[in-house]
Amino acid sequence: MGRAFEYRKATKLKRWGHMARVFTKLGKQIAIAVKAGGPEPENNPTLRALIANCKRENMPKDNIERAIKNAMGKDQSEYKEVTYEGYGPHGVAVFVDTLTDNTTRTVADVRSIFNKFNGNMGTTGSLSFLFDHKCVFTFKKKEGLDMDELVLDLIDYGVEDEYDEDDETNEVTIYGDPKEFGNIQKHLESEGFEVTGAEFTYIPNDLKDVTPEERETIDKMVERLEEFDDVQTVYTNMKPEAVE
Repeated sequence: MGRAFEYRKATKLKRWGHMARVFTKLGKQIAIAVKAGGPEPENNPTLRALIANCKRENMPKDNIERAIKNAMGKDQSEYKEVTYEGYGPHGVAVFVDTLTDNTTRTVADVRSIFNKFNGNMGTTGSLSFLFDHKCVFTFKKKEGLDMDELVLDLIDYGVEDEYDEDDETNEVTIYGDPKEFGNIQKHLESEGFEVTGAEFTYIPNDLKDVTPEERETIDKMVERLEEFDDVQTVYTNMKPEAVE
């Protein structure tokens, strides 16, 4: 398995937290997708990908339909995607992805946690060199699938030749250029692949070793950040315990 797979596997449970919080976050993502491309999944690729994510997280069909309906309401808030970044305790880099309808509130909430844990927020892009921004697609393998050929077909979209296979779920995960999200999705769907997950992620390219005591402090900071409704995902370059 590759570096990206091991990092994502080790951090997934911490990222998503409790089920109710997951559904709230997915609901906000649906709201943005519906306002941008309409409520019909067949005409809205981003919404199709999000519905696949919802199913992957066991979000009930009624919740999905209600989120789509609510997004069409006139009184719905306009959410913005904003990323905050900085250094947390012990020099660990922290990226905080948010969806917010009030940036003043959100930046104050995020800054309060950085301050509480003796961290420092930086300017946008100041820590981008420590992370690789990727789009991630997971899909069901088809019989006779030649991954080398598929990757070659997708190489113009920045898809890496390193991919992950899960024999238990019969799924493959690939990583590509986030700017090519739509093209990658279109190609997979046109080739008849069942996309079971699609998202954007930050993968650290320079993992930082920490002591067990330092890890405990950083985990507490991440947990506090994830308590805010506006926070979607928190990434760090702390070396997960599962990564060797």
